[in-house]
Amino acid sequence: MSVKHLKTLGWYLILMGIGYVFLFPLLFMLFSSLKPEQAIFADLYSIRAILPVGELSLDNYRNVFEKSNVSLYFLNSLFITGGTVILGLFVNSLLAFTLSRMAWSGQKVVLSVVIALMIIPLEAIVVPLLLLASKLPSIGWEQGMFVLKSSWLNTLHVQMLPFVANSFFIFLFYQFFRDIPKDFDEAAELDGATPFQVYRHILVPMSGPVFATVAILHFLLMWNQYIWPIMAVQGEDARPLMPGIQIFFGRQSSWGEIMAYASLVTLPVLAVFLMFQKKFVTSLAGAGIKG
Repeated sequence: MSVKHLKTLGWYLILMGIGYVFLFPLLFMLFSSLKPEQAIFADLYSIRAILPVGELSLDNYRNVFEKSNVSLYFLNSLFITGGTVILGLFVNSLLAFTLSRMAWSGQKVVLSVVIALMIIPLEAIVVPLLLLASKLPSIGWEQGMFVLKSSWLNTLHVQMLPFVANSFFIFLFYQFFRDIPKDFDEAAELDGATPFQVYRHILVPMSGPVFATVAILHFLLMWNQYIWPIMAVQGEDARPLMPGIQIFFGRQSSWGEIMAYASLVTLPVLAVFLMFQKKFVTSLAGAGIKG
């Protein structure tokens, strides 16, 4: 075997080792969710911990649905995350379009503000945001009729609307749109296209990779929300999955049931990434070439 082949084999072994480190927790979580608690601890220090061996069943998943309102939590998380991602793709990309493709007074100042907002963490504004949400009235549905509520707290939209616009995602769209030649815009404007038509019919079809990237990142951000839902939601009706796992953990559940709950939280994230992974990789590769 030549030196070149040995180096290639060495790199493959290193990459396999790194992949094992990342896959081990996922495999352990998934297969432990199918085992009784005694089998989990019996297999803990052997290769059996990450293999589908032994007495496997869906009893842990069945117990999760019986002991908690996980189906409602799942639907709430799906609605909150899906709605925020869809609105965010439109709002953030449209803001980036105005910053990168149109000329207007104060454009550079607004762009500077957007970049500056990227360094402010949620923890720094969560208390003022909570006070604001507690004062905003909203319309709710109770007992078959619409009622006016005195605040946004304990609602689904309080978990969505504050996170639709995101400075980091606006900047991602801005960077991608800026590298698309403006000749397309000028040709469309000569044909009588409005700015929104240029955005809708030219930039959006050409920007699939960045849309996929933002969709994945925004999905992860919203699906994993924990601090804000705990502060803004106290009732069961609007509670998402992530805060629900803390309540479920406090009910003296077995480790197999906890792993089953964690699997229900993790699998949708993997599914979304697999759906958009090609465009996601394309976007990262394109960013590396441009950089």
